[in-house]
Amino acid sequence: MTVQPHASLDATLELLASLTAWQSVADEPAEQRSLAAWLEAWLVEELDAQVMLPVAQQPADSPPLVHVRVDIGAPDTLVLYNMYDVMPADSEGWQVDPFTGGIRRWADKGDVFISRGAENNKGPLAGMLTVVRELWQSGMLATNLEILLEGEEECGSGALRRYLARTPCPVSPALAVLFPSLCEYGGGAPRLYLGFTGMTAGRLRVAGGDWGGPQAAIHASNAAWIANPAWRLVQALAAIAPAGRNGVLETLPLDEPALRWLDELAPQFSIADELTMRKSQRLTVEGDSREALAFLLGSAVLNLSEIRTSPLPGRGIIPPLACAEFALRTPPGSSPSQLLDAMRAQLAMQEISGVELIVDDSYPGRRFSEEDPGVLELLNSYQQQQARPQIWPWAPGCAPAYAFAPVAPAFLIGGLGYGGNAHGVNEFVTLRGLTRFTRSLRDWLLSF
Repeated sequence: MTVQPHASLDATLELLASLTAWQSVADEPAEQRSLAAWLEAWLVEELDAQVMLPVAQQPADSPPLVHVRVDIGAPDTLVLYNMYDVMPADSEGWQVDPFTGGIRRWADKGDVFISRGAENNKGPLAGMLTVVRELWQSGMLATNLEILLEGEEECGSGALRRYLARTPCPVSPALAVLFPSLCEYGGGAPRLYLGFTGMTAGRLRVAGGDWGGPQAAIHASNAAWIANPAWRLVQALAAIAPAGRNGVLETLPLDEPALRWLDELAPQFSIADELTMRKSQRLTVEGDSREALAFLLGSAVLNLSEIRTSPLPGRGIIPPLACAEFALRTPPGSSPSQLLDAMRAQLAMQEISGVELIVDDSYPGRRFSEEDPGVLELLNSYQQQQARPQIWPWAPGCAPAYAFAPVAPAFLIGGLGYGGNAHGVNEFVTLRGLTRFTRSLRDWLLSF
């Protein structure tokens, strides 16, 4: 059975519109649970999939995992991983309702589908499900499939990582794991990552106490003689990660394989194009593309996502509590535990009392080889659409690659296609990009 491109696109858009309607953000557990149950039912109905972890039997206090198996009796298995959670959105500034979605024509991009999750990652999820259904129904699927969908990708994949850490691992051994995504970032060359950065999430917390800060909000007229937890927090942040280095705690030298890939990557990489995509005016580092990439990939960086006081900020008070939420991003080879120990040592050495360093979750970075199964097949799927990929030693972004180590050597993010404004207003995927995405995924699956 040959599926015409327009038919495949129409089916993907129909499914994407259905997925968009769920406001599956972290603070909407009922929506997340409802969507997970719907996805499970869809996989059973459309693919005759075997449910391995029923949504209805999972704890109500976290987004459920969807885990199904499509067993066609083949000797080999592939894993398809994806996510159904999205970031919050309100309607301000959007051309369409973010949780309804719709098609618009943009002068510079052609037809686009706009919605929360259109790029990250309900658009690719819809395309993935459409392709798998087409291959299964046509009898062209050549491998068994393990399909895993989670609702915590945006906050660390805790439930997924605990599930995969079970002994024995509940997911069958596989040739490769693929996270289907739109990888023609900014509309440029697709990127293939041979690894991923690790992440440690937590916070610095300063509460009033015997060090001098108030234990309840008090009038700001006392600021000259009563210590302010917010100032103590600023002092602590400066001690562990000087602002002049933008939170970079260490920069590791790259090893020979990474340098080899960097030598090929740097001539293809445009700093100007990257700045346009990142909506920024300049980098914080000097040097050419090779130097900038080496710094980016080798750096362990403490990113601050939120600094707040409690109760709600007010000019007229000294707050009793100040917090800074952080995500420590660590390249493969960097030790999160050692960096955290060094941060604690700095606080102790400078005698900054009253500061708690709290870690919620942590996982390391992971690398794999270009010779591992799935990598060459992904490259070939790009070349069939005349796309020349950039190969990166690893991604500066995080993904739960480490958790899949018991399942397969390689954890790949892959797929052609172009979208943008992920996590922002008017998040979109181009319709041409969706077509390229489904074709590349189909080619990858059929190459085994």
